[in-house]
Amino acid sequence: MAKPDNRADNVEHLQQSIQHTMQNLHEAEDYLNEFSSEISSKEREQIEAKNERRKKSIKAFREEVKDEAAHSQE
Repeated sequence: MAKPDNRADNVEHLQQSIQHTMQNLHEAEDYLNEFSSEISSKEREQIEAKNERRKKSIKAFREEVKDEAAHSQE
């Protein structure tokens, strides 16, 4: 038998994911600022592309938090 859908802590997990992703984003930006002259253009492009994906993920996580909040009020 399948477990019932327990969404009680989804918002907390999503917020942790947002914080973790933001931390990674900031660390990567700091890395680029500090070592930009020492890394290849390919590595810079890869880091910048990953940061763009992180920004999209953060936006999606925030939308999910809104959805979860709306669901919990039903």
